[in-house]
Amino acid sequence: MRLRARPISRGAKAAFAGLLAFSLVASACGGASEGSKKGGEKLADKKLDAAAGESGLDKAGEPKRGGKLVYGLEADTNGGFCLSEGQLAISGMMIVRAVYDTLTVPNSKGDYVPYLAKDITHNDDYTEWNIELRDGIKFHDGSPLTAQVVKNNLDAYRGVYPGRSSLLFAFVLKNIKAVDAVDDLNVKVTTTKPWVAFPSYLYSSSRLGIMAQAQLDSKDHCADEPIGTGPFTFQSWTPNQKFVAKANPDYWQIAPDGKPYPYASSIEFRPIPDGQVRNNALQTGDVNIMHTSNGDDIGNKLLKLRDSGKANMFVSEEFGEVAFMQLNHTTAPFDDLRMRQALAMGADRSEINNLINDGLPTIADGPFAPDSVAYLKDPGFPKFDAAKAKALVADYVKDGGKAEFTLEGTTDPTVKKLCELIQQRAKASGITVKIVLRDQAALINDAIGKKYQAMTFRNYPGGDPDANYVWWYSGDTVDGKFSPNLVNFAGFRDDEVDKLLDEGRSEPDPAKRKTIYQDLNKRMATQVHGVWSWFTPWAVVEGPDVHGILGPPLPGPDASKPSAADDPDLQPNKGLATGHSLLGLWVS
Repeated sequence: MRLRARPISRGAKAAFAGLLAFSLVASACGGASEGSKKGGEKLADKKLDAAAGESGLDKAGEPKRGGKLVYGLEADTNGGFCLSEGQLAISGMMIVRAVYDTLTVPNSKGDYVPYLAKDITHNDDYTEWNIELRDGIKFHDGSPLTAQVVKNNLDAYRGVYPGRSSLLFAFVLKNIKAVDAVDDLNVKVTTTKPWVAFPSYLYSSSRLGIMAQAQLDSKDHCADEPIGTGPFTFQSWTPNQKFVAKANPDYWQIAPDGKPYPYASSIEFRPIPDGQVRNNALQTGDVNIMHTSNGDDIGNKLLKLRDSGKANMFVSEEFGEVAFMQLNHTTAPFDDLRMRQALAMGADRSEINNLINDGLPTIADGPFAPDSVAYLKDPGFPKFDAAKAKALVADYVKDGGKAEFTLEGTTDPTVKKLCELIQQRAKASGITVKIVLRDQAALINDAIGKKYQAMTFRNYPGGDPDANYVWWYSGDTVDGKFSPNLVNFAGFRDDEVDKLLDEGRSEPDPAKRKTIYQDLNKRMATQVHGVWSWFTPWAVVEGPDVHGILGPPLPGPDASKPSAADDPDLQPNKGLATGHSLLGLWVS
């Protein structure tokens, strides 16, 4: 057949620091003033959604070669780029996309199609997968991409390659039983159980880049001398200042002009954590491309730049993360469903969205965005009902409970404002909320150790629903003793969720799989395994002379020829939550 995680042990704490930092950046998207209750207007109303495309392209003309891209990122990447050991948030993912390629990538439909792989096939029960590589691809050091190198990479990611440790991936890929190089261009992966969504894990939010053998075996420089097959070759990295790469003259994908991608001669990534400083850098020309998830900036300052012809911009909620309040089910008061329901019912999320984000993002009633097979318009999440919220709280107190909790968030001003709004709305329901603002490292430790009651979160970018197995599975029972999954941060032990996750992972029938994951959506909603808020929009903003954010069509079986622009299966994914292609960016 052709291509169209288990629970985490306590020894894995360090594995999730970088990934969780990504989730904890902010549960809010912007920072509208208390008086700006606009509402009504959504991203599409302002032509700020994926359907609107990238502004300025109708006047851009044909792509040109040359020019330097200077990309303003929201952060640097701590720990470097030894990818099996990496801790990559979105800024690190962008750099990975420059230097490395993955075996698969998502297309515009959300299907995972071959990329470095030429083809991917499986046996009837999805327990054996064959990855056929494209022939003739070389790493930046001139060494060939072979099945043995890919096997070594996969073994490094799953923690069984000598000399390389693994963090998150050792657990994400725990269902892999064996990886074998069949010949020079074919790799066989055997799994411990049927794994229908396995191709999505060969992408893993762009984190699973394939490293050259020399980087894999480097004792001292695996993290700071990256060697991939990507469109740009590494030149230098000065932490917290810049990462510099130049165009790969031998890149394996060919542009319509008959020459290899990319169009740009070089790229420089600059970490600029302060969003306003990043905006100003774009306006002054210090950078000519940047990313942001600040809804207020997207709908106001950056929109004005676009409309005045001073910037190009692409905005997308597709395959996005959900912003939500994480509730600790292992301790009072949220070990009681009534209090989780009361918190969900006691706040008008549309009102809070208006105050925080000018109402631009789409309200979320579950963790699955509208482009997911698991999406339901109404999965059963509690509706705003102030009277019922009060009654649930009163009932809980009558039974001896204390209607109070501590809400943790980062020190970001927008998150602080969001926490204050939650505090005010909870008070109206009879709940006392104490706010504690902490740095991300402290929040990470609290989440892993379940030493919190409630937190603001942003996580679960779109893709195959199976990706949430690692976050939601409750744990394992070994020799009669239950071992909880540490990265089920809410700590819920829900047998129905576990059953649906197991069924969805191994169900090959698309219709049945859709039903399973929609049932999972209902379960997450009705049990309030999170107070879902809204789907986070991301924007990539360019100077008026930079174009081509989404890049060209994905490569077909013959990457020496440009793919047909109208092939529906090869259209690039329009999500921005895990970064975007850099191939087609060009400077006029």
